[in-house]
Amino acid sequence: MHIDPELIDELNLLRRFSMGGPVAMDVHDNPDPAVVAAAERMFGKGLITAADGGQLTDSGREAIEHMERLLNLLDPPLEPI
Repeated sequence: MHIDPELIDELNLLRRFSMGGPVAMDVHDNPDPAVVAAAERMFGKGLITAADGGQLTDSGREAIEHMERLLNLLDPPLEPI
């Protein structure tokens, strides 16, 4: 599977939701067109409730859980001091 820049933008936006960010998000507060486009794609996939951000759907919360598990697996363990 090729991870294209659009998918990375979507993962980064999901990460903003997962890091204790706002319950609802308006991506128009961010002038980056890549973020706005990522939100529109995520809305089309049923991960968020509105094309301009909104809130996570149940599928969006599930996606974050999977993403966090993957990131935890890929993060190197801390070395003892």
